[in-house]
Amino acid sequence: MEERAFGRSGLRVPVIGLGTWNTFDIDSREEPAAEHVVTEAWGGGTRVVDSSPMYGRAEAVLGRALSDRREAAVVATKVWARSVSEGRRQLDAQMGFFGGRLELEQIHNLVAWREHLDWLEGEREDGRIGLLGATHYSPSAFTELAEVMRSGRIQAVQVPYNPREREAERDILPLAEKLGLGVIAMRPFGEGALLPGPAPARLAPLGVSSWAQALLKWTLSDRRIHVAIPATRDPAHARENTEAGGPPWFGPDERRLVEELVADR
Repeated sequence: MEERAFGRSGLRVPVIGLGTWNTFDIDSREEPAAEHVVTEAWGGGTRVVDSSPMYGRAEAVLGRALSDRREAAVVATKVWARSVSEGRRQLDAQMGFFGGRLELEQIHNLVAWREHLDWLEGEREDGRIGLLGATHYSPSAFTELAEVMRSGRIQAVQVPYNPREREAERDILPLAEKLGLGVIAMRPFGEGALLPGPAPARLAPLGVSSWAQALLKWTLSDRRIHVAIPATRDPAHARENTEAGGPPWFGPDERRLVEELVADR
């Protein structure tokens, strides 16, 4: 799997990660299935995993599923809290889930971002956090997200990016490139709205074996994107997704074909 420099952070990451939204908020009886998903994704080269306190039990489940893989993992999670005290409790819990450190802590949906950046910068200086980032799912918040980016206080952003959600192309991706920020693409499948996709015969010009791979390659063919984080409960899909993590990347013609196939849905 290809690796890309994560902005100017000095970190190099595989381009396919693993998201946990709506997939890892499970009870103990189902945890072996989550571990199987991680095992298959890991076998395909995935090392970046993403979660959040917003996702229920997902952080704890992910931490246990990583197990002895934790040392090589790049853990990206989030603070999702209205108050600093709640945010600190979330970070303390994450330290327990993920072995006492986080490679990337993100302020989820910009909630109380000014208050959280003040104390999170201290945690970064103390070495418990590697990088700081900010996320938002809605283009209506991209003006505020750009403000945070320009502050010089974060090293990464996470936004939706797929053939149907392209608003990040207007301002966020050019600004991230200019500032040297890492970019994580959430919702590469539009939270499932872009699946299952066209008949396999229509994918032949793209050189992929599945529609999910076509969508991931579409996203990652924009070199301003460093990591895409598809989520799945299916171990076979987790491995299949990783197969989209290398060249040849799509050129303008292939990207246009994917866009036309999405428009035909």
